[in-house]
Amino acid sequence: MTTVDLQGVDALLARARDGMRRLDPHETRAAVAAGALLIDTRTDVQRQTQGRLPGSIVIDRTVLEWRLDPASPHRIPEATGADRVIIVVCRQGYSSSLAAASLRAVGLRNATDLAGGVEAWLAAGLPTTTDPEDVRF
Repeated sequence: MTTVDLQGVDALLARARDGMRRLDPHETRAAVAAGALLIDTRTDVQRQTQGRLPGSIVIDRTVLEWRLDPASPHRIPEATGADRVIIVVCRQGYSSSLAAASLRAVGLRNATDLAGGVEAWLAAGLPTTTDPEDVRF
């Protein structure tokens, strides 16, 4: 029988964020204006409750890597290269850090996340939108 060294989710999160420059809400907004992809991984209920982010593309976390890897036959058209800036957003900025680390592991070196998630976006007084969602499956 082998022994498993359980380090816990906090250690996993720290490793995911190691070397990743996370963006605050205002930096995120500026990066999107400059052409970064803003990827919203929140659930339908969270988006309905908190609001939609202008310019975001909704991608379910379960297919995120396949939709954003430029080498994947299942990528979205905006997944144009390993250098594309991709900002992942979740509700509080935890699962988005893990998702961004996973994207970095597949070679998307400019993947990062919004520190504090949509809660930080809202606290910063940044707008949400009622425009139709851009949901990708």
